[in-house]
Amino acid sequence: MLATPETLAIMRTRMGEDRAGKTQQALRYGETLALGGVSLRLAPAGHVLGSAQVVMEHAGQRAVVSGDYKRAADPTCTPFEPVTCDLFVTEATFALPVFRHPDPMHEIGKLLHNMTLFPERTHAIGAYGLGKCQRVIALLRQAGYDAPIYLHGALLPVCALYQEFGVDLGDLRPATGEAKAALRGALVIGPPAAVTDRWARRMADPVVCMASGWMRVRQRARARGVELPLVISDHADWDELLMTCSEVGAEEIWVTHGREDALIHALSLRQIRGRALRLLGYGDEDEAE
Repeated sequence: MLATPETLAIMRTRMGEDRAGKTQQALRYGETLALGGVSLRLAPAGHVLGSAQVVMEHAGQRAVVSGDYKRAADPTCTPFEPVTCDLFVTEATFALPVFRHPDPMHEIGKLLHNMTLFPERTHAIGAYGLGKCQRVIALLRQAGYDAPIYLHGALLPVCALYQEFGVDLGDLRPATGEAKAALRGALVIGPPAAVTDRWARRMADPVVCMASGWMRVRQRARARGVELPLVISDHADWDELLMTCSEVGAEEIWVTHGREDALIHALSLRQIRGRALRLLGYGDEDEAE
């Protein structure tokens, strides 16, 4: 298993030592490894802590596999680094023109304003446990929210790991076991499925929130009973995908994990060859947990 030190630590935390791979090799950003005649290095992807693009060079040609990435600023991870290449493999989670993510601090402002409007209600935020949860917390701290934030037990281990790597998340407390009165007016974060299920019903008249790029689609929010949708995504939006494809300068781009057809058509209008690389086993960012 070859990955950044942060990714290997996350794997051990989430999957356990036995399932995380018996042989683990850490490769920090910028370090180079010779592998079967190929020069390989990892570059920041800006998706979550430790996320990386794979940069491979052989016989004067360079290929870059992006993995999941975003271009928006995130206080919890290293920013995305565009790498010029001949072949670029890009994700396409939000590869439709309708997906243009707002400033995440604007969404945090909506949340804090809603908390002032309903000070007696518990605000329960559904957020994916790796990356999204920690980013939402860090954005809240940047916005000046310094009160304790209560977490579903499933989110505590990765938050603790982020803090071990120097990401300051402030005062975090387990929500389980807290009385309803103690959570009145508080902010609670849990996995997306938990905040729309029985787990959140024991809170004080909860305002169900959801932090996801998919909250741009109002039907999704309504279908899941979300009262306050927060459009905060850890993936590049339509404009950022096109910007990235332009910046890397690749003559050919393979597209996967999303709306391949729309992005490939847009690339063709820019005289860039595109093709769909269809992989099995991927799903929505807020439904994968």
